[in-house]
Amino acid sequence: MTAESESTVWTIHDERLIDDTRRLRLSIASVELPDGVHFEQYVLRMPRAAMMVVLNDARDHVLMMWRHRFIVDRWLWELPGGYVDPDEDPAVTAAREVEEETGWRPRNGKPLVACQPSVGTTDAENLLFISHGADHIGDPQTSTRPPASPGSHWIPSTPESKPAKSSELRPSSASCTY
Repeated sequence: MTAESESTVWTIHDERLIDDTRRLRLSIASVELPDGVHFEQYVLRMPRAAMMVVLNDARDHVLMMWRHRFIVDRWLWELPGGYVDPDEDPAVTAAREVEEETGWRPRNGKPLVACQPSVGTTDAENLLFISHGADHIGDPQTSTRPPASPGSHWIPSTPESKPAKSSELRPSSASCTY
């Protein structure tokens, strides 16, 4: 780290735990800016998540799921994905989630990008994989609960063939927009 970058590092004086579950850890951090300003900041830590862009053989459609998300009270198109189990390889997670949620088995998942979509208050690494091709293996798994999605669909992957109204498309780590 250079002297210039060190001069912009925040100092964490304390971090108080508010809630701790298997899917999130919420705390309040007492921080100090380089100019001496002190304040408290909520901090949300979540497990890594893995999702996959699955393209068809012609690479002109992407496999997506149509889901309602109660937090934003909207139906949206999402990539299949989920939380990475503690001892699981993220590529295995992404492929498993595609199979469980859509009934398609990706042929060759490869890392595409890793990101922290809300780094100002959240530590929630999102790992995105890509597969060129998939094989249909059956219905999505619904043995433990009703399906989370009324269905998965192959959506045109070019901007000139938008699959839905823009109100149905919301940017997030798992929902997509053009």
